[in-house]
Amino acid sequence: MRFEVKDKLTEEEIENGLKGVIKDGLASQALTTLTGGIFLVAFALELGASNVIIGLLAAIPPLAQLIQIPSIYLVEKYRNRCKISVLASALSRTFWLPIALIPFIFSPQEGLIFLVIAVLLYLILGSVGGCSWNSWMCDLVPMDKLGLFFSKRMFYATVVGIVLSIAAGIYIDYWKKLFPGYALQGYSVLFFLGFLAGMIGVYYLSTIPEPRMMPVNGKIDFLKLILQPLRDANYKQLIIFLGSWNFAVNLAAPFFTVYMLMVLKMDISSIVALAILSQVMNLSFLRIWGRFSDKFSNKSVLAVSGPLFLISIFAWAFMTTASKYQLTIPLLIVIHIFTGISTAGVSLASGNIGLKLAPKGQATAYLASNSLVNSFAAGSAPILGGRFADYLAGQKLFFTLTWASPTKELNLQTLYFEHWDFLFLFAFFIGLYSLHRLAMVKEKGEVEEKVLVHEFIVELRNGMRNFSTAGGLRQLTKFPYSIVRSNLEKRIHKKNKTLPD
Repeated sequence: MRFEVKDKLTEEEIENGLKGVIKDGLASQALTTLTGGIFLVAFALELGASNVIIGLLAAIPPLAQLIQIPSIYLVEKYRNRCKISVLASALSRTFWLPIALIPFIFSPQEGLIFLVIAVLLYLILGSVGGCSWNSWMCDLVPMDKLGLFFSKRMFYATVVGIVLSIAAGIYIDYWKKLFPGYALQGYSVLFFLGFLAGMIGVYYLSTIPEPRMMPVNGKIDFLKLILQPLRDANYKQLIIFLGSWNFAVNLAAPFFTVYMLMVLKMDISSIVALAILSQVMNLSFLRIWGRFSDKFSNKSVLAVSGPLFLISIFAWAFMTTASKYQLTIPLLIVIHIFTGISTAGVSLASGNIGLKLAPKGQATAYLASNSLVNSFAAGSAPILGGRFADYLAGQKLFFTLTWASPTKELNLQTLYFEHWDFLFLFAFFIGLYSLHRLAMVKEKGEVEEKVLVHEFIVELRNGMRNFSTAGGLRQLTKFPYSIVRSNLEKRIHKKNKTLPD
């Protein structure tokens, strides 16, 4: 690996480089799917993790982004983003080897401590690579193709994630039936496969060409470099929006899996089935959001997809009420449909708007400052959420509608909130504030929300024509619904008996 930096890239080099970015994205998605999300939380719970530990594991990824501050210095001093990114990524992903060996060399308590430390080191080194990668991509990918290219990359990565999620979920449940006393070892196999996928991604990353960074006149003032984006009024508003948004999302989202595992008592395959439903919807709308971000603006996409995502969080707060009336399964499906549709737009637009509004040649400092605020907000939220969830464990709030007549009295319980429901409600209200801050951000090409909503509805209608009327729509939800239902109905029935009348 020579890690050459070129003054100017040819069209062919750029095209080949973009293919390398997609291949690295697929391998990285495989690593993330097999080692994170549902499987990492389930592994930690098997080791005996508490809500606070789960919150800490969710907080480590964004907090590790704080390492991007010294990473800026590395990038600006050595000015070889390819070399920094490749070496940091290779060292980072190596940590999944010892994590896979936890069940074989540690007790559960020791293994939990080592897991937290190893994940922290993995993500710190990954953040070093990520800082240089962001700046690298900002100079490599043509700005007029930014939305379409990254939506394409996310599309292919989501397909890989769906396939691997299905296979891994079925494998884990089968492993538990085959070896009921060795559940942890089953996750070790997944983590080892994730390590192999990560190393493949490092190879493809090393094949991507790098354009030379713009020269800097004089000595770099590190503090001035970091504070520079805060003097840009518009970018400052963007940072405030993204910071508050990430706090709201990460206050609730890390505990969705915990809720399904611990409260609803769902097995891995059921949770994976719901995740697949969400990913299918994500996949279906990714290109639509990508076209909209290029045609209109990323802010316009966020103004529509953001509220949809908040609706999904808000719906989680009614899970206890839905359980009482045996509506848990339909509500879970609706939530995951809305989550998939909205996450595609939020993830794409929130990443692209930071790249687009960062001045050419100053992307490293702008993106790192943005990442610094987002990391602190997203990192502190799940830790506070874990503490808050423990405090709310015995809290309840319910509303009863009473109809009294001379002969009888009818009591109907309309709303019932307890424990996790409060956490989801708080996250929803903080999310509303972040959307208020979004309105203050200015971006070229932005349109009123109603224009994009109209375009979105038109795209939705066109998409519906691909299905064979109502039968086609039924087929869309039949697979994940049947898996969830078969594993969940009995547990929901049991849980309903424990709720007050």
